[in-house]
Amino acid sequence: MTGDVKYYLEDISVGMKASTTAIITEEMINTFADITGDHNPIHVDAEFAATTQFGQRIAHGALSASFISAVLGNDLPGPGALFVELNLRFRKPAFIGDEITAVAEVAEINERSGRVKMRCHCEVNGEKICRGDAGVFVQKRPTE
Repeated sequence: MTGDVKYYLEDISVGMKASTTAIITEEMINTFADITGDHNPIHVDAEFAATTQFGQRIAHGALSASFISAVLGNDLPGPGALFVELNLRFRKPAFIGDEITAVAEVAEINERSGRVKMRCHCEVNGEKICRGDAGVFVQKRPTE
């Protein structure tokens, strides 16, 4: 391999899988709210969040989804890939202190276009909190 590219299109096969894990912290949620401007009190106000069906602050859904971006950009396909699409269904929230694991698996490869469809999900305690698909363009191996 040359440069920072982890996988070229020719290196990828259906079924390949990668994941990353992180602990959701109060600081992450507050920073994400500041970066995005999403200060919905269910995310940033413990008093308000206590009155909701969740009884506590929840992480932004997009924060959970951002861990999928980390898998795609760092691990599979990794550096050099271009993340172009994400379709997710959120089933449950993540809470402060939760260990969240984002998983991406190669589902389809279009050799001609270089587009790879990834099946993705995030889970907490083995239970999927969101799931869906991502589209990624992957570079073909340069000709020498």
